[in-house]
Amino acid sequence: MAGKVSSPAANQPNQTEPIRKASRHGDDRASLSLPERLMVAISMLFALCTLPLTLLTCMKVVAEYERAVIFRFGRIVHTKPKGPGIFIAWPLIDRFIRVDLRTVSFDIPPQEILTKDSVTVSVDGVVYYRVICPISSVANVENAQGATQLLAQTTLRNVLGTKNLSQLLSDRACISQSMQDTLDEATDVWGIKVERVEIKDVKLPHQLQRAMAAEAEATRDARAKVIAAEGEMNASRALKEASLVIAESPSALQLRYLQTLTTIAAERNSTIIFPLPIDMMQQFVRKN
Repeated sequence: MAGKVSSPAANQPNQTEPIRKASRHGDDRASLSLPERLMVAISMLFALCTLPLTLLTCMKVVAEYERAVIFRFGRIVHTKPKGPGIFIAWPLIDRFIRVDLRTVSFDIPPQEILTKDSVTVSVDGVVYYRVICPISSVANVENAQGATQLLAQTTLRNVLGTKNLSQLLSDRACISQSMQDTLDEATDVWGIKVERVEIKDVKLPHQLQRAMAAEAEATRDARAKVIAAEGEMNASRALKEASLVIAESPSALQLRYLQTLTTIAAERNSTIIFPLPIDMMQQFVRKN
């Protein structure tokens, strides 16, 4: 036995190996018991005797996005599901289950979660998944969709319970990826592939919203005051440099007077301003 070459089915994941072995035994006629062989013979004989009518009941059709898992006497009879297209299910002995392979999405109901920094928030999300192994989704779990939904709710609570409020609000992508990895690992044995997990909304208590709004407003006011103070400091430095330039050249002050007069005359034509030199005023001050 040790020298035999392993078959391709032996290289499949461990979780589907018992199912595939059972299906190979179900396909083997020698493994059937005597009553089972008798039932198979009776079913085939009945189908042949009523051939025109049994075509309507034996021939089944599954769509392109579906697969059929066939059970015969409670055993899976093929290592691979049937479909898409037409297949034969013998009357009285075969039973099949349709499995949809399309991507399915469902909403995670809002969950009241206590974060790591003791803040109660309400979080909901959405999960996208699809069936990659129809046999495992039928034989390994009773209700694959319901089990995935319940697991998504508990995973959301477990993951967000280890995060702070600031991480929950800013690192949604990392949290979604962590949830996807956890769900994908847990649902692999069910033949399900979790494609995407997204957090839709995070609802905070009203008191916490008001406190955060007040904190943000105070931060903006403080930043505005700092910016205004920096502007005044830069303006005072510019005025100081301008005053030094004017002190070095007294005629520059007269040119400034003329420039101011031109600006005012352009805006208010009825107003006439006569600039008075400061040097003249200084002479009167000295006499007094």
